[in-house]
Amino acid sequence: MKSARYKDKSLLQKTIENSLIGGVDEAGRGSVIGPLVVAGISIGKNGVSRLHKLGIRDSKTLTPMARENFFGNIVGLANSLCISKFDCHEVDNYVFFNGLNELEAIGMAEVINNIHADRIYVDACDINLERYKNSIKKYLWTPKPRIYCLHHADCLNVVVSAASIVAKIIRDNEVQRIRKIYHDIGSGYPSDKKTMFFIKKWVTRYKSAPHFARKSWRPLRIMLESESASAY
Repeated sequence: MKSARYKDKSLLQKTIENSLIGGVDEAGRGSVIGPLVVAGISIGKNGVSRLHKLGIRDSKTLTPMARENFFGNIVGLANSLCISKFDCHEVDNYVFFNGLNELEAIGMAEVINNIHADRIYVDACDINLERYKNSIKKYLWTPKPRIYCLHHADCLNVVVSAASIVAKIIRDNEVQRIRKIYHDIGSGYPSDKKTMFFIKKWVTRYKSAPHFARKSWRPLRIMLESESASAY
């Protein structure tokens, strides 16, 4: 009996060592230009150790060059990687009718369905963690993994930090495509004066919003209403 218990314990330990850990995060939630991107990775125990040794941390604390360098390492170490992108039209629809948190939950569920991890850590956007976890679970078709929703998970969990870097790189590439056509659009975030100037100039000239900007963003709606009123 002792031998049998020992074998069971060994098997359990082996299973734990071979299990995959997932991390999921987004980039672009608060932007006015460009897509919302959700990224997730799964990685084994040894890979997690490598992420720590590399110094992987929240993408917001890294320079663009550091993110690019880490991106290659993350792709090389990840067992699987999945991206979900939502353009401005999709974001607007959910902001107006269902809420942005619901769209993020859909994106995160899509990613979780495809990274095949046993434990998954999610950077939660909802103040109510249990509610957000339940929102994600509604859209899962994969065998239910253990999901841990955390505030600031991109700072607390290295796998989520890695996912945050992937999401940021993918979003930055999308914004760069827009920039190549329309030039000085800034970062795409409302806090960027270049972005604000670009949008204001566009609305003044064309009396409409750029197709790559979110009309659900209140200051943009105010600009459009102001221009519409001044036309009469």
